[in-house]
Parts: sequence; structure tokens; C-alpha cells
Amino acid sequence: MRPATLLRLALAGTRTDTARVVLTGLSAALATLAVLAALTVLAIPEVPGDPWAQAEQYRNNLLREPGLRGGTAFALLLLTIPVLALAGQCARLGAPARDRRLAALRLAGATPGQVTRVAVSETGLAALLGTLAGLAVHLGGRQLLHRPDERGLLALPTDVLPPVGALVAVVLGLPLVAAAATALLLRRVTTTPFGVVRRTGQRRGPRPWPGLLIGLGLAAGVGALPLLRTGDGLGSGAARWLVPTVVLGGGFAAVLGVVLGTGWISYVSGRLLHRLARRPAMLLAARRLMADPWAGSRTFAALLAAVVFGAGAAAQRAYFALSDRVQRQEHRLVGLDEGANPFYLRTMNLVDLAVAVAVTIAAGGLLVALVEGIVARRRAYAALVAGGVPRSVVGRSIAWQALVPAVPAILVAMTVGLLLGRAWSGPVSTGTVSGMVCDAGPELCADPATRARYERLVEPVRRQLTPDVPLEQLALLGAGALAAVLVTVGVGLLFLRSSTAVEELRTT
Repeated sequence: MRPATLLRLALAGTRTDTARVVLTGLSAALATLAVLAALTVLAIPEVPGDPWAQAEQYRNNLLREPGLRGGTAFALLLLTIPVLALAGQCARLGAPARDRRLAALRLAGATPGQVTRVAVSETGLAALLGTLAGLAVHLGGRQLLHRPDERGLLALPTDVLPPVGALVAVVLGLPLVAAAATALLLRRVTTTPFGVVRRTGQRRGPRPWPGLLIGLGLAAGVGALPLLRTGDGLGSGAARWLVPTVVLGGGFAAVLGVVLGTGWISYVSGRLLHRLARRPAMLLAARRLMADPWAGSRTFAALLAAVVFGAGAAAQRAYFALSDRVQRQEHRLVGLDEGANPFYLRTMNLVDLAVAVAVTIAAGGLLVALVEGIVARRRAYAALVAGGVPRSVVGRSIAWQALVPAVPAILVAMTVGLLLGRAWSGPVSTGTVSGMVCDAGPELCADPATRARYERLVEPVRRQLTPDVPLEQLALLGAGALAAVLVTVGVGLLFLRSSTAVEELRTT
């Protein structure tokens, strides 16, 4: 198959195929912007001879202090997780119609390999268009936002640009990753002239083995994060990179365990619901959860990753709040007017904003997945309605199917995020401030000749305080995630009436 023919077939299709390409490209553009923003932060040059010297040209301490830039870049990279999950959900949009189109290509004489290359090229080209658009927006925004204030300070690092090699790697690397992921997902799919056949093994319920990933991730956090936090054991050479790699790998393993564990949660929830339910909507939802438990892992992946990140941020905020309170008390105890630096607490407001953005993006992916599920199963839903099942019962079954696994999965994600955040922050140390206090009156203390007689050294007791569990923030995070699920379910049910028309029984 010639490249021109492959390109024409990859871009052909209906309005649904066009929407899938546009949404996939939009997701790739958002991921490109996040990665380029992180690379731009890391591209801020250090002062020669002093690697800890601050970059005086910026207003924000996150950009001024070299020690904070790595965390800022890491937070920006975390935003790509829900975006990439959204891209994965958008790639499934209109899957039945695309399967019929690929089957038609097979009927016209195309080989299975050629059909697979068409599907891979579609995803890769959509992602490439998105990365090019993201690069254009990044370069254009760099020019528009380069506005120094009256002191000549910049709000954003618009004076630096990542190396050209890094830009090329991002623009070309993300489409290649998307194409490789598509090829990997199609490895168990055979496209025949009569449709798409998915080769599956023995059908059995999921096993709780993702709990091992969660345990390994938490163990890596408890063991390696204190070393990274204090700097102990971080020498030169391989050890300098080993501990951060273990920390990042452990965090990724914990998040992956939460996402994959949703399949087991869905299956167990479906069995319990099937055993206890007495109403048709619950029974329909239970059978659906047991028949396809992995749908929860695909649907809630981005949302659960955002919840883990948000719970970890809540633990960090609790640590900074306790540290700020302890330092203020100790400053007052030794008679100092200055309090603690509220910079870290203000920074957590930006982190909370990033969590809100991640939950919003994840809700978009959840909506796409829910609508796609309704449209893909429209024949089954239409058959239920034609057989006398009210549409309201079908709608409630879809709501139960989304909510039953979502609630325990969100609780597990918040618990894992809280434990990782606790391991990262650690306890708060007291007794770090000491000073001389004068116990006499203002007149005697103001006179240097008499002040020395009444002065005494105040040293607060040294101890380790554990921050409280941020129940309020966790409750807001869980309620926000659950509200996102409810809103997307409500919007998705708007497509139920058109998908349960009697005419849909003729859909192939």
C-alpha cells in the first residue's frame, strides 16, 4: 500500500471519525503544552559557579529558586496523565463504525497488516497534528506573554526556550507513542471481511494482583522518599539518580495499581450488587459490571490518577500548615516578630488549581467514554426498550454501573495518595528556633546595662509532630470527583433516547 493511499484511507470516514481525529489531536496538543511547559522550566539556566543562585529575572519563587524547579516541572508533567487518558478515550470514539470501515477494506482485498497500519496511521497523524498545534501555541504564547513589569521581572519563563532537540523529540515522540500504543492494543484484534474479532483467553474474573503494585509503590515511597527529602545517601554517580528513579517508579506503580485495581473492584461490586439487588436497574448494572469489569479501569483511569495526585497534595498542605503554625508559635515564644514564610502554603493553591484542572480534563474523558459506551451498545439497549423495559430503568442501570465501582475506587485512590503524600512530607520538627528572652519590664529590658541580668535562653522542646489527616480537603476532593461522575452520567444519558430508538435494532 502506497503512503498516499494509506494517508487517504486513514483520514477518510464519517463525521464521527472526524470528531475522533479532532479530539485526539486536541488531547495531543494539551499534552504537548504541558510537556513543553515543564521543559521550559528546566531550561532556565543556572548561574555559573553557583548552582543554588536564584534567577533574579522572575517574580515567582517557583522559577527563581533552582531547588523548586524540578518539583514544578514534575507537577506539570503529572498533568499529562489525565490528558493522555483523555486521548485514549477519544481514540475509542466511533469504534463500531470504524470497525465496519476496516472490515470493508478487508472485503476489498486489504491484508490484516494493511488494515492495522491504517488504524495506526489515523491515530499517529491525529496526534502529530495536535503536537504541531501545541508547539505553535507554545511559541506564540511565549511571544504574547513576554511582558516584564515595571521592575523588569517576568511572570513566566518566556525568555528561555527548550533545546531544539527536545522540541523535536516532543513533537515527534508523542505521535510515535500514540501509534505504538494503538498497535499494541490491536495485537489481539483480527479484522476480517465480516467484522472485527477480538481474541480473548479464558473468561474469568479479575484477580486482586494490582494490590501488589500499590504495596510496592507505597514501600518505595516509605523507603526512598525520606532519603530524597533529607538528601542522605544521595552521593554522586548512579546513587544520585537511583533514589529519584525509585521514587518516581514507586509512585507510578501505585497509581497504576489503583487504575488496574478498578477492574477487580468492578467485578466484586457487580457480584455483591447481583446478590443483594432486587430491582431491575441494579440487576442490569450488576450483570454489566461482571461481564466487562475492565471498563471501569478504562473509564476512570484519568480521574483516579487526578484523585491520587490531589490526595497527595492535601497531605502536603497539611504538612505545610502544621509547619507554619509551629514556626509562628516558636517565633512568638522567643519574642521574635517575624513569622514563618507562607510561600509554600501559597504554592499549594497553585497545586490545588492543577488538581482541579486535572479533574476537569478527566471528567471530559469520562464523558467521552460514557457516551461511547451508550452508542456502542445501542442495539442491546434498543432491544431492552423494545422488549418493554422503560428507558428510565436503562438510564438508572447506566448510573449504577458508573457509581458502584467509582465510590470504592475513589476511596482507594485517596488513601494511596494520602500515604504517598505523608511519606513525601514526613513529620514536622519542633525546636528549630531559639532566642534570648527578657523577663523584666520594658524599661529594664530596653537598657543594655540591666537587660543582661534578666535575659534567659529559650529553646523549645525538640520533638516530631505528625500532621493531622486533612479530612476536609479529602472530603472536598472525593465529593468533587463523585460530582464529576454524576455530571458526566447526567450528560451522557441525554444520548440514551436517540440510542434506544427502535430503528437501532437494524444497526450492524
